[in-house]
Amino acid sequence: MTVITEIDPNQIEQGTSLWRDAWFRLRKNKLAVASVIILVIMMLLAAIVPMISPYGIEVQDLELGPTSPSASHWFGTDLLGRDVLTRVMDGGRISLMVGFAATAVSLTVGVLFGAISGYLGGRIDSVMMRIVDILYTLPFTVFVIILTVYLGRSIILLFMAIGAVEWLTMARIVRGQVISLKQKEYIEATYVMGLSTRRIILRHLIPNALGPIIVYTTLTIPRVMLFEAVLSFLGLGVQAPQSSWGVLIKDGADLMEEYPWLLIFPSIALSATLFSLNFLGDGLRDALDPRASKD
Repeated sequence: MTVITEIDPNQIEQGTSLWRDAWFRLRKNKLAVASVIILVIMMLLAAIVPMISPYGIEVQDLELGPTSPSASHWFGTDLLGRDVLTRVMDGGRISLMVGFAATAVSLTVGVLFGAISGYLGGRIDSVMMRIVDILYTLPFTVFVIILTVYLGRSIILLFMAIGAVEWLTMARIVRGQVISLKQKEYIEATYVMGLSTRRIILRHLIPNALGPIIVYTTLTIPRVMLFEAVLSFLGLGVQAPQSSWGVLIKDGADLMEEYPWLLIFPSIALSATLFSLNFLGDGLRDALDPRASKD
């Protein structure tokens, strides 16, 4: 006689997913959580402060001139009497916009190029990867400088120029993931079902490679922002009357001995953002590692 025992629903282990486990592990990483908080605060300040500040971004007070931080000007003023706090936050808005927009360009090109190369394989893969290898040998800083000089210095072209040279590593990462994934049973089932190459790549391969893509994206944004800061420091980035953290750091570096606050505050803002993005990227890399032990 078969004895049927009643199972307590509370004793049944609930199912989970990679993303749920990743979110649980990410929340336990205090450094990554702190980085998210700092990034959110920085983006909110960059978006809100220029709009609510009593001092306009381009409003000058030549009689006031450069003054050290005070109750009326928390970050002081520059040589033209402009409020440094307002300009730092407005510069942050431009720098963050450049970072995210250029990374989006890099992400789109790199993911599609790498996915197509890895999926098709054979001679097509070899040719596409040789193109990547050749581009890797080019001096990218010089290449971007040439693009900005000949195509102009508008902020849109800056997005395109930086994004156009930052996609190579992303393409290699995605290609490696796709080569591994296309051997899986569920991908082989799509062949049997007769799905098109476009649908297999966009609906099945790329979504299952999102872990490494997300991690590398968070690490690309600070590199792009630093690249923009270097270009602006050289006078090839954001142009007046717009400003970015790179422009403000360049202006502050020229006057650091007499007016150090012009260099200190934009440098702190840029450094805090870059460190936060890198720590978040490290946290996401650990959280999305499927080999990580469950706590």
